[in-house]
Amino acid sequence: MSIKLTVPAAKHVAAFLLHRGKGIGLRLGVKTSGCSGMAYVLEFVDVLNDDDVMFEDKGVNVIVDKKSLVYLDGTELDFVKEGLNEGFEFNNPNINGECGCGESFSV
Repeated sequence: MSIKLTVPAAKHVAAFLLHRGKGIGLRLGVKTSGCSGMAYVLEFVDVLNDDDVMFEDKGVNVIVDKKSLVYLDGTELDFVKEGLNEGFEFNNPNINGECGCGESFSV
């Protein structure tokens, strides 16, 4: 099981953690939401929970709770800039479908 980061995503997270001044990594999870059923959750982690699994990629820790890992295993997190827009993009091999707006997915 693993979660990977592209170079741009790793640089963005590392820079944000440095600017923030604290934190051990980035939490990637899922929650029930949207018209397709699930949505991604991103947040910075200061303390690990008992059910967390931590992956290290390109010098950045990615933390995933065991319940979310089933839906996220093999996901690659990218950070993309297109014109004035920028943000994280999830390349999740487990997805069966996405809603029209791209905010939620199903597995």
